[in-house]
Amino acid sequence: MSTNPTLIFLPMLIVAALVFVAFVRMAAARAAAVKAGHDPAFYRAHLGEPEPEAARVAVRHYENLFELPTLFYAACLTAFTIAAVGKWTLVFAWGYAATRVVQSLVHLTYNNPAHRGGAFMLGIAFMLALWINLAVSIFARV
Repeated sequence: MSTNPTLIFLPMLIVAALVFVAFVRMAAARAAAVKAGHDPAFYRAHLGEPEPEAARVAVRHYENLFELPTLFYAACLTAFTIAAVGKWTLVFAWGYAATRVVQSLVHLTYNNPAHRGGAFMLGIAFMLALWINLAVSIFARV
């Protein structure tokens, strides 16, 4: 039985949705900071009193979603493009998406670095497995 290659886009949609959720969370945290008296002029050049911790956490979380996830998107798109979406590709992609969701939930709620770090390291393992799986598929074609 063959795998439907478009299934690779489902975990991508989950990670992309996290970006939008993180953006809304960041905007809300910054609006709350300004409402609580933080100088809105800070946002012109990010100079002056630093943002409150809740806003900084939300901003850092949003920025994180433009780091390692870019490798995730690249791997998924490459797998689709070269017709290398198989069972293991989907397992690794879903594993990464799931760990990214867990990491986000921890980061934006109780923010325990050990729990967040555990999810991050497991996500790294899924990402590495995804790229190794992709590399094997690429080298099998050359």
